[in-house]
Amino acid sequence: LEAHSSYDSGEEEPTSRSDRSELQGALKTLASKLDDLCTCNELIAKHGAALQRSLSELEALRVPLEGSEKIKAVNERATLFRITSNAMINACRDFLELAESHSRRWQRVLQHEREQRTHLEETIEQLAKQHNSLERASAKPEHQSGPSVSERPRKEEASDEDEDTEYFDAMEDSPAFITVTAADPSHGASGGQPSDWNLEDHVSVQPRRKRRTRIPDKPNYSLNLWSIMKNCIGKELSKIPMPVNFNEPLSMLQRLTEDLEYSELLDKAARCENSLEQMCLVAAFSVSSYSTTVHRTAKPFNPLLGETYELDRLEEFGYRSLCEQVSHHPPAAAHHVMSQRGWTLWQEITIASKFRGKYLSIMPLGAIHLQFHASGNHYVWRKVTSTVHNIIVGKLWIDQSGDIDIVNHRTKETCQLKFSPYSYFSREVPRKVTGVVADSEGQAHYILSGTWDERMESAKIVQSSRGSSGAEGKQKTVYQTLSPRLLWKKYPLPYNAENMYYFSSLALTLNEEEVSVSLTDSRLRPDQRLMEEGRWDEANTEKQRLEEKQRAVRRRREADASNAVDEGEEGEGKEYEGYQPLWFHQRMDPLTGETSFVYKGGYWEAKERRDWSMCPDIF
Repeated sequence: LEAHSSYDSGEEEPTSRSDRSELQGALKTLASKLDDLCTCNELIAKHGAALQRSLSELEALRVPLEGSEKIKAVNERATLFRITSNAMINACRDFLELAESHSRRWQRVLQHEREQRTHLEETIEQLAKQHNSLERASAKPEHQSGPSVSERPRKEEASDEDEDTEYFDAMEDSPAFITVTAADPSHGASGGQPSDWNLEDHVSVQPRRKRRTRIPDKPNYSLNLWSIMKNCIGKELSKIPMPVNFNEPLSMLQRLTEDLEYSELLDKAARCENSLEQMCLVAAFSVSSYSTTVHRTAKPFNPLLGETYELDRLEEFGYRSLCEQVSHHPPAAAHHVMSQRGWTLWQEITIASKFRGKYLSIMPLGAIHLQFHASGNHYVWRKVTSTVHNIIVGKLWIDQSGDIDIVNHRTKETCQLKFSPYSYFSREVPRKVTGVVADSEGQAHYILSGTWDERMESAKIVQSSRGSSGAEGKQKTVYQTLSPRLLWKKYPLPYNAENMYYFSSLALTLNEEEVSVSLTDSRLRPDQRLMEEGRWDEANTEKQRLEEKQRAVRRRREADASNAVDEGEEGEGKEYEGYQPLWFHQRMDPLTGETSFVYKGGYWEAKERRDWSMCPDIF
C-alpha cells in the first residue's frame, strides 16, 4: 500500500521537472537554429552584394541591348532575394522573442496552479483527518441490533455537495400522479388483492441446516482514502488496483446472489393467477435487492476471470443459484437461478463505475429476466444507478436513483418504478420509490409506494381522473385507491451487524465454507478468506499475487491469439476462439435483441460426480 501511494503521489513532480527541461531544451534549439539562420543571412548578404557588383559591372560593359536587359532583370531578382531573406530572419527573431516571453508567462501560471493544487490537497487531507478525529471523539457505543434504516443522511454530512450535479429539485422528483385512499370498509374481503401479501407467513421460515450467524469483527484499520482516490478522477475503477481495506469480504458474484434474499416474493408471485398482482410482487422483488446496500459502503472483490459462486438452497428455499465471471475488462458476470417453486431467473450484469471527485457512480448494465413456469409470464427489467457520496470527506452514504421499467413480454403489461434521488431541499421521505402497474392498454391498476431500504406497498386503483395543472403546468392524474397492502418489508439486521460490515443474515452465510464446491468458487479465494479472518496485510499480499497471476494468463492468451493470426495469414492453423466461460455461452436474446451469456448446463451434474477436472487453476 505504501508503495502504491508513493507511486501515485510521486508521479507529478518528476513530470513537471521533465516538462520544464523539455521546454528549455526546445528554446535552446530554436535559438541555435536562429543563429544558423543569421549566419546564412550574412553569407547571403555578402554573396548577394558581390553578385550585384558583378552584375553592375556587366551592365556597364558594351553589350547588345537584349543582354543588358537580362542582366538588369537578374540584378533586380538578386535584390529582391536579399530583401526577402532579411525579412525572414527578422520574422524568426520576433517569433523566438515571443516564444520566450510566453514561455516565461506560462511557466509562472503553471507553477501557480501546481502550488494551488498542492495546497488544496493538503487542506482537504487535513480536513479529512480533523473530521475523522471529531467523528471518533463524538461516537457513542451502539447496543442495538443495527442502526435505523430509515435514518436520513444528515444535512451537515451532505453539505459539501452544494451546487453539484447530483442535486435535484424536490418538485422534479414528485410523482406525476396524486393518490387518494377511498373509504371502503368492505374492501378487506373483496379488494382484489390476496390477503397473504403481508408476508408474515414467511418471516418464521426455519432453514433445515444450521448456518453461521456471525463472522470475525472488522479490524480498525485507518487508511487515507483521498491519497489513493485523488488520482482516479474520471477513470474506470475496475482497472485501478485497490487494497482490501476498501473491500468487504465478499465477491461481486456473492453480492449479485444477494438479490435472492427475498426469493419468497417470487415464490408467492408464482402462485398468483392474476398477472397484474404478480407484477406487483415482481416489482417489490426488484426493489428489495437494494435494501442490503443502505449501509454497505465497502466495495466487493472484483472476481477473477473464470471465478464462480454457487448457492444451493434447494432444501431450505427451493432454488439453486450459479454465477460465473465471464469477462474481466469490462467486468461482467452471468447469473442463473432455477427454483423448484415455479420460476427461473437469469441475468448478465456488466458493472461500469466512474469516480467524479466527490461521488462515485456505479452503473449496472444488462437485462434481468424472470420467467414463471406455469403461466409463461416473462418479465424483463434493468437496474438503476447507485451513487456513493462523500468520497473526499464526511461519512460515506449510498443513494439509488433512476427508473426501472418492468415489462411482461407475454401480456405486454408494464410497471414503471421511480427511485427518487436524495435532495437536500426535499421534504419527501428519503429513498422513496413510487410506481404504477398498467395493463397492455396503458390503463393503471395498482399504485406502488415505499422506500428501497425498508418496505413496499401496493394499492388497487378504483377510479382515476385528470387533475388540475401543477406549478410547472403539467397536469397530474388523481388516482383513488383502496387502502395499501404490504408487499415486502426488510428483515432486521443481525446483532452486531455494525462490526460485521453491516451484513444481512444471508450475507453472513455466503462465504461460509462448503464441501464439494467448484475449485473456482469464491469461497476458496485466499485473499478474500484472509480478509474475513482479519488478516488484512496478508490479504493484500495475496491479492497482488492473484492479480499478477491473472495478468500472466492474459498475456499468454494474447500471445496465443497473435500466433493464431500469424498462422492464419500463412494459411495454416485454426481460428483462435479466445476465452470461453465454462458454464455459460453467448446467445442472442430474442426479446431484447442483445447478445448475452446464458447457462448452458452441466454444473450441478459435475458437482454430483464431484468431478472438477475441467476447472482452470485461478487461485
